[in-house]
Amino acid sequence: MIRRALLVACCALLGGGAAAPAARAPQPLTIFAAASLTDVLPAIAPADDYAFAGSNALAAQIAEGAPADVFAAANTAIPERLYARRLVEKPVVFTRNALVVVVPRANPARIASVDDLARRGVSVVVAAPSVPVGGYTQTVLRRLGLAARVDANVVSRELDVRSVLAKVTLGQADAGFVYATDARTERGKVRVVRIPASAQPSVAYAVAVVSASRHKAAARAFVARLLGKAGQATLARFGFLPPTHGT
Repeated sequence: MIRRALLVACCALLGGGAAAPAARAPQPLTIFAAASLTDVLPAIAPADDYAFAGSNALAAQIAEGAPADVFAAANTAIPERLYARRLVEKPVVFTRNALVVVVPRANPARIASVDDLARRGVSVVVAAPSVPVGGYTQTVLRRLGLAARVDANVVSRELDVRSVLAKVTLGQADAGFVYATDARTERGKVRVVRIPASAQPSVAYAVAVVSASRHKAAARAFVARLLGKAGQATLARFGFLPPTHGT
């Protein structure tokens, strides 16, 4: 009788009894990312949760203790400042971009070059200087010697690049400075005016694992995914550039 009971117990353990509970699905990561990454990151990791905004605003939230696992910024300076405070792990550049000027499809101000933004009566929208795209914009204008004259035509300073794009798309400004990847998202509604290569800033995006993350292994795997072949291919498909020049 004892031997029979042992046999029944063994069968139950080997699968003859109730089914074992299913394995838990991986916990979604919370990714804080620059607004210009709104479309591409969910294409790379669709199961994660995202907060998209200006990189400076997101960094401030991380500094205040907001729960995030990964921070992806549209420049290197902001994550490096967080790294200096030990709020994130060492940032790494994972992609690059380029700055362009966009005008409404009808182009009522007849803008053909960046120089035209200095004409009297032209309305220009930019991002605030504290936002990476706003900083890059000021770099372009200084290099072209247009900073004072174009600043005089600025009608709005936005909190992120998508807000700049929306103003131009809706015809609320004659022109705005955005990333090339953002301009692609509204191809039928805006036209692109190229910035001379001599004035083009180095637009590098850096990503870092947040030090307070409770899912560091998964967060590091996300960073590796961005740098991997499939992640880089998706970034390229959305118009982003390789993380290093000449590759």
